[in-house]
Amino acid sequence: MAATNYDRIIFTRLTKIPPVAIINLMNDPAVRRHLPLAQGEFGDVECARFVANKERMWEEKGFGPWAFVLDDEFIGWGGLQLEGDDVDVGLVLSQKYWGAGPTLYRRILTHAFEELCVDSVTALLPPSRTRVSALRRLGFCEDGEVVLQDQHFIRYRLIRSH
Repeated sequence: MAATNYDRIIFTRLTKIPPVAIINLMNDPAVRRHLPLAQGEFGDVECARFVANKERMWEEKGFGPWAFVLDDEFIGWGGLQLEGDDVDVGLVLSQKYWGAGPTLYRRILTHAFEELCVDSVTALLPPSRTRVSALRRLGFCEDGEVVLQDQHFIRYRLIRSH
């Protein structure tokens, strides 16, 4: 079986994705296990609110999360968003495409450092995410812990090299 060419992934807005595709991803138990802030049902109302919140980030900050599409299939979402004073990067991918993480991180980080000119980017991972070698290979270093909505996260930070 040939390896998937993740360089073909298209970045688009979440508004271009059928809500049912987002709902299915956000309710997938394999995905949900790593989303401690996702509580309760994620249905039509929650999806509409979620997409509106992500679009507001684009309108107010000029950046935000994208939807990822490969060969006309929605495979996940992620990108940059403010978390306090930090620009945080996050990825939520369908389990079938977890291998696309490093490729997507590199594209998002290039956008952050070269186009937005941010000084550093953080990644917040729940303690359940024990496999962090790919993040470390990208240059992220552990940078403390954060509590959001009573949930603990380990913060990793990558500082832009000048």
